[in-house]
Amino acid sequence: MGCSQDEMKKAVECGCWQLYRCDPRRTAEGKNPFQLDSAEPDTEKLLPFLMGENRFASLKNNFPGKADAFYEKAVVDVKARCARYKKLAEEG
Repeated sequence: MGCSQDEMKKAVECGCWQLYRCDPRRTAEGKNPFQLDSAEPDTEKLLPFLMGENRFASLKNNFPGKADAFYEKAVVDVKARCARYKKLAEEG
């Protein structure tokens, strides 16, 4: 628990979690209420982040083949989610 802020930072850097804001007051100003604060994710940091989580590390130990497929899909999902949020932030 003492390292939770560091873990949150890692989750944002690798793209597991996106930082964004939604301010409905911006609509009255003619602006998009959705603002994306996260930078482009560094998917190279995704696997090390996941290996720091016991649930994912144990998956790798017990089912290595399935885990590798899961990690590949996770990278694709991170990139797709980031692209979707970018599109939402640009619309308005």
